[in-house]
Amino acid sequence: MPESVVTLFESLVGAEPPHDVPVLFDTACVMGGSIAGLLAARVLSDRARQVVIVEPDDTSAEAESRSGVPQDQQVHTLLPAGRLWIERWLPGVSQEAQDRGASLVGPDKQFVGYDDIRQAPDGLDHQFLAVGRPLLETLVRARVTALPNVSVLWAQATGLRYGDGAVVGVRFAGPGNGDQGERAEGDLAADFVVDAMGRSSRLSNWLRQDGYDQPRLERLESPVNYATALFERPVKFPELEVATALQLFTPQYPSGGVSVAAANAIEEQQWLVMLMGYGDSRPGRTIDEFRAHCAALPAIFSDITRGGVTREVVTYRQADSRRRHFAEAGRLPARLVSVGDAVASFNPIYGQGMSSAALHASCLASYLDSSTDLDTAATEFFRLQQVVVDAAWAVSAGGDAARIDAENGTEVPEEVRQQRRVMEQIAGAALVDADVSRAFNNVSYMLRHPGTLFDPELLEKAAATSEGAAAK
Repeated sequence: MPESVVTLFESLVGAEPPHDVPVLFDTACVMGGSIAGLLAARVLSDRARQVVIVEPDDTSAEAESRSGVPQDQQVHTLLPAGRLWIERWLPGVSQEAQDRGASLVGPDKQFVGYDDIRQAPDGLDHQFLAVGRPLLETLVRARVTALPNVSVLWAQATGLRYGDGAVVGVRFAGPGNGDQGERAEGDLAADFVVDAMGRSSRLSNWLRQDGYDQPRLERLESPVNYATALFERPVKFPELEVATALQLFTPQYPSGGVSVAAANAIEEQQWLVMLMGYGDSRPGRTIDEFRAHCAALPAIFSDITRGGVTREVVTYRQADSRRRHFAEAGRLPARLVSVGDAVASFNPIYGQGMSSAALHASCLASYLDSSTDLDTAATEFFRLQQVVVDAAWAVSAGGDAARIDAENGTEVPEEVRQQRRVMEQIAGAALVDADVSRAFNNVSYMLRHPGTLFDPELLEKAAATSEGAAAK
């Protein structure tokens, strides 16, 4: 792995807000007001006289689930990289979430188990934010839209306008900013446009219809089924705020196909508990089924789900992981970028979505602060973003691809087998060796690039640990 890629990734993770940057645009438009769009709007607020977020969902209700984020009732944990980036750009959000009952979780209040083997402590004070997704989005939105030059247009983006090879406007239709039911149709003149329309973004189709290159869509079939419920969280668990159990396929825990279980201590003194299964494995739709699955897991999950139910089971299914290869597209209009799930959406169990969105915003800040010609396609932005997407894809899609190939008996090249063998050794050694656990966690938490795992000294230690375990 080229050192420059590793260094670039880590510079994006550590990016600070700029000081005294020049105003580049009169009007910037962000299509989509979820986490990715809001963070992009925050970056643009320093560089545009006005930023307009075009969002089709009514976001006036606080901390409510909405149709534009169908997975928002499932477990969401803000990884350390994403939390640190958001906290730099929106200071105090973590504390505000805690004031509302969310948990800032350090290593002393986590249980991470692989087949009931607890992972070795890594000696670092990494902190997650365990919070309901609707609440976090509400807090981020309140901070961003409180900026004097940021506003929200309640409408659906329906297309783009172009001039001289660049995007110059966004067409929209919807209620607008008037009363419920009032239609607003027209177009918004814009000097820069961000696509943050999520997994179902229509931008690629618009580009093809408008005579530009359609970015190649890559899909990795990885059907995952989620079941999530909310339970009362009594004070009897002050020492634990996050529990995660992975790959529970051992005879000791006949988990009925539950591959991953996770529990987060969130607002309103609740446990948000999620069960996940692959393929035909369904974790259950009723509380009785849900609790029965938990009874086959490590005991902590039975204890957590014994309390009163505050929300019934909500299910979610995602058929595949996706990424759109904008960096490969030969002909794109200038003054247009895409962020968040509109570019890459992963198996949610890896928890990369919100942190990836934060790092995409970091890419946007870096791109706009460079001397790049804004009147040409945003090639440099997509190159930066590819570094982030490649890193996240290597962790989540790499693991899913290995599982799928193993289940199907697929023949894979020897080089791929060797890479997977190394990753298995590292993951196994992370259970018992603090140094390997530290390196593994830094990558899992999106703080460091996956290339750092191939350090010769680390590989030697992981191999020795694996050989020692096999000899027992």
